[in-house]
Amino acid sequence: MDAFDIRKEDGETGGRYVTVVDGHEAEMTYSKAGTSRIIIDHTGVPKALGGRGVGVALVQRAVEDARAAGLKIIPLCPFAKAQIEKHKEWQDILA
Repeated sequence: MDAFDIRKEDGETGGRYVTVVDGHEAEMTYSKAGTSRIIIDHTGVPKALGGRGVGVALVQRAVEDARAAGLKIIPLCPFAKAQIEKHKEWQDILA
């Protein structure tokens, strides 16, 4: 998987992880559910970036950040849910 420059934009009630690759923006959005959980609700990767692992990298960054902050993830986004199910080593962060 390529290394992507992913930045986190965090707000009071939610935020997003975003990266720009070859001029195309990909994002994964989340909402905060109290102080101990986040809800991943959408992952959007342009077709031009398909198959390059951008979406997986966004989910992985959220998993790593959740672990570091002691948070749990509720993956409502079908893509994020599928990736977390596929990666057994990420399932410790599931709410």
